[in-house]
Amino acid sequence: MEDIRDPSPDRREEDRHDDPFVDTAALAAELAEEHPADIAEALDEEEPEVASAVLASLSREQQVEVLDQSDFDLSSDLIEALPVEEAVRLVSAMSADRAADLFRWMEEPARSHLFARLPPETQAELNRLLSWPEHSAGGLMTTEFVTVPSTWTVGETLRHIRETERTRETIYAIYVLDPITHKLEQAVSLRRLITGESGQPILSVAPKHDPITCAPLMDREDVARLISKYDLLAVPVVDEHEHVLGIVTVDDMIDAIIEEGTEDAQKFGGMEALDEPYMEMGFVAMLKKRAGWLSILFLGEMLTANAMQHFEDELERAIVLTLFIPLIMSSGGNSGSQATSLIIRALALGEIKLKDWWRVALRELPSGLVLGSILAVLGVTRITVWQLAGFHDYGEHWVLVAATVGTALVAIVTFGSMTGSMLPFVLRRLGFDPASASAPFVATFVDVTGLVIYFSVALLILHGTLL
Repeated sequence: MEDIRDPSPDRREEDRHDDPFVDTAALAAELAEEHPADIAEALDEEEPEVASAVLASLSREQQVEVLDQSDFDLSSDLIEALPVEEAVRLVSAMSADRAADLFRWMEEPARSHLFARLPPETQAELNRLLSWPEHSAGGLMTTEFVTVPSTWTVGETLRHIRETERTRETIYAIYVLDPITHKLEQAVSLRRLITGESGQPILSVAPKHDPITCAPLMDREDVARLISKYDLLAVPVVDEHEHVLGIVTVDDMIDAIIEEGTEDAQKFGGMEALDEPYMEMGFVAMLKKRAGWLSILFLGEMLTANAMQHFEDELERAIVLTLFIPLIMSSGGNSGSQATSLIIRALALGEIKLKDWWRVALRELPSGLVLGSILAVLGVTRITVWQLAGFHDYGEHWVLVAATVGTALVAIVTFGSMTGSMLPFVLRRLGFDPASASAPFVATFVDVTGLVIYFSVALLILHGTLL
């Protein structure tokens, strides 16, 4: 019989959205053979009622696998829509870290009502995970990992893994504990384990160095650097007594870093970070995220008008200076934005620390002077060519005007580079996210100060002639 399903996923997606009456049974049958990540992506495109019906038509194992997908945006909505008994069964079968994320997203009173119906052991586990900040190692970790006492052999450990692997998020690292104190002694990779002899002690196949660990309050960016530096698939989270609280896996870390990068990009654009995908955020919520910073930047730009009013007499006497205001303002803002981008990224990657601020200043000062000089040469050349070619008459003192523009560009670009590079350090020192030193904020600040520098230079050079 001919398969009536369109082999193209894109075409299948278009047809489904064109049809206002979705056949949930047919859709469930179609998705049943897909990967859980693809099922989650497909359900995210449907209305919650349709997605709920399709999810209910899948097998119990598939339901749990779909809900365990970290990028399944409708997971909390679907859990809330299910009968309480069914929701309890699914949440209890989910991985602990994903269930904790689910309760972070759920709203009251559904959150408390469902939590109260969970088994006591599940409640205790979720309470432990939810007690840590969301963006910390404790907030990202899972409690489903493999531990064995240091007295075991390789064979006993492999047998234990075979018996418990379906209830563990990962088995690629086995954590060896002291049988009495339960302190972490070593972390053994599955690769090293399967190459050992069955009768060997588990510690005989462990690496010689101490295990790489992190504290539960370590920021997710620092955890990511740790995993990247030591090429780990998971890093154990330990308390002050070296007891293993959980592990942060590399897949959870990738999701967290993507989220962190998205937040930083949005902040750097001059707005608050979005709490949900762009297309799912309400109109009013979007306005709230954007209007605040936009208003602050607008008020900042109003200082530009104050600066121009202060130099109103000079502008009336040397109207030619106004021709270069956009050039001056944009050059300073651009240099500041460049420096800010470089420093924020370097701080995020751990390439520089707070104590390196003076080294950065020593690099940015000559960089600003050279970059400003390059722009000054271009600016002076432009004025000279336009004057001599007859494109525009800058007056009898055009050489002094060119000198004013050139000198101001050097000063403003240097000031912009220094300001843009130092502001992230100041914000980090005060406990703020350096990404808050957004390009629009730096540009606004340098615009205002740039005008003051420009007219101050003009007063020095053009005094006794145009001014």
